[in-house]
Amino acid sequence: MCLVILVFYVLLPSVVSVSTQTSLLQGFRNKRMKWWFLYWLILSLVSHILTDDSDIDDPWSCMSEADSDLTESQSDSTIRTVEKLEDCLEEALLTETKSICVGRFMAVLYKPQGPFKGLEFYASETEVMSEKAVANSTLSVQLPSELDVGPNNPIVFCVLTWPEKQGHIWGSPGVVHGSKLVGLSVGTKNISGLQERVNITMNLTMGVNETEEPSCVFFNFTEEKYSSNGCLTLWKRGQSHVTCSCDHLTYFGVLLVSASLSPTDQKVLTYISLIGCSISLFALVITFLLFISKRKIRGDVSMKVHINLAIALILLNLHFLPSGLVAATSSRGVCLYMALLLHYSLLATFSWMAVEGFHLYLLIVRVFNIYVRKYLLKLSLVGWGVPAVIVSLVVIIDIDAYGRVLLDSSEPNSTAVCYIGNDIVKMVTTVGMFGLVFIFNLIMFGVAVRRVVSPHHIKEFGQTDRDRAKRDIITLLGVSTLLGITWGLIFFSFGHLTTPSLYLFCIINSLQGFFIFLWFVMSLRKIGKPSTTTSIETRSSNG
Repeated sequence: MCLVILVFYVLLPSVVSVSTQTSLLQGFRNKRMKWWFLYWLILSLVSHILTDDSDIDDPWSCMSEADSDLTESQSDSTIRTVEKLEDCLEEALLTETKSICVGRFMAVLYKPQGPFKGLEFYASETEVMSEKAVANSTLSVQLPSELDVGPNNPIVFCVLTWPEKQGHIWGSPGVVHGSKLVGLSVGTKNISGLQERVNITMNLTMGVNETEEPSCVFFNFTEEKYSSNGCLTLWKRGQSHVTCSCDHLTYFGVLLVSASLSPTDQKVLTYISLIGCSISLFALVITFLLFISKRKIRGDVSMKVHINLAIALILLNLHFLPSGLVAATSSRGVCLYMALLLHYSLLATFSWMAVEGFHLYLLIVRVFNIYVRKYLLKLSLVGWGVPAVIVSLVVIIDIDAYGRVLLDSSEPNSTAVCYIGNDIVKMVTTVGMFGLVFIFNLIMFGVAVRRVVSPHHIKEFGQTDRDRAKRDIITLLGVSTLLGITWGLIFFSFGHLTTPSLYLFCIINSLQGFFIFLWFVMSLRKIGKPSTTTSIETRSSNG
């Protein structure tokens, strides 16, 4: 309103008539009164502008309000408070770089000057600063030159400390170290996909025990949950600091999570897997050679089903054993080929396990009057065809799902293999398929156990026949190996069961090929005896 009056007064001579001007000027004969009136208008205008600007929260008032809310409330309402604070700091009008400390909040509002060549921030428990280290620094941030910000894009560095020490903040899956979140932003720009990473180094003020390890995460305000996508955790056991190397800007924190495996266990399990798979590969090759050299067993359908499973396991071991070496030394094209075939051979192994379960069902449940035209051909179409369809769909939809994958995503120097990098593809095509196969085969195994311990079976062979009991036990162990029942141990690798379950899983399943070899050799001794006929062909025509 004051601005309108002033403009009207200044423009008055050009918009009103001369007579009107004369009458008005007579009202202001006293020149002193006229200048006092102008002075009052100018003061009112300046006061109005300052009053309007005060409606926009300045950084100090924003941080004071956020600190008060953080102290009084520990609910998720603080998420909205922090979002409001972030907007306030980003929109602050800067003429120079400022450091602000209010309660549990510390921030640096940095105004770039000249070409941007990177920037460093430092913070202690009571002080924050840009470009220059502070005394007793516990936190440092390195921003890459790739940000390429100008004077109109202020950089905001903010440290938020929660009242509760070593607590769970905003539903975090683990304890947030130091109860601190570190915020980084550039004006209103959305920074992501950086080639030169942002490095945030935080001192571990409390020791990390053997059952814990730090994990770098950021808070996704849209989904209101923590995520580690785009962040690497650079830390080795015994180090007093952890570095979070991320490709975007937001609010970061370090979670202390339960370590699933110690470094020693990881190495031991790796050696067990390599040794066991090597033994299995050798045993499976011998099994295949025995099959093709024995004319009598080549016509047995059950043996043909077993040998297809053996071939799937040979392919799996052939592509698993050198996968780490290929990932470390070969080109992307070779690694893509290795990952694709490793995925296919794993799915083929699961598929032939399911075929074994179906074949077992026909043998022990539907014993009589079985006629399946081109039975083995149809089994082969399922055993080899289904995995081919799944892999083809993945290639068509997203071929980049295959490639070099770190075994430990939080450790950039960990061993890499050529496999599936997309977690969704991995879960759906491998875990999902195996889950279905495992449930089906577990039912078939239960049917087999019931058949072996049934009164009719005992009556047929005699209750005191210890040799028969031993053979039954061996039969069930062999069936469990063929059906892949032991692969189900992976579903029990959680909590305190993680380490023992993984040891059992690696030992038993890496030697699966060796167990199949033993089963095959024992089956050779029984081939030709009338009482041990196990093939569908002996009971029906294969067509």
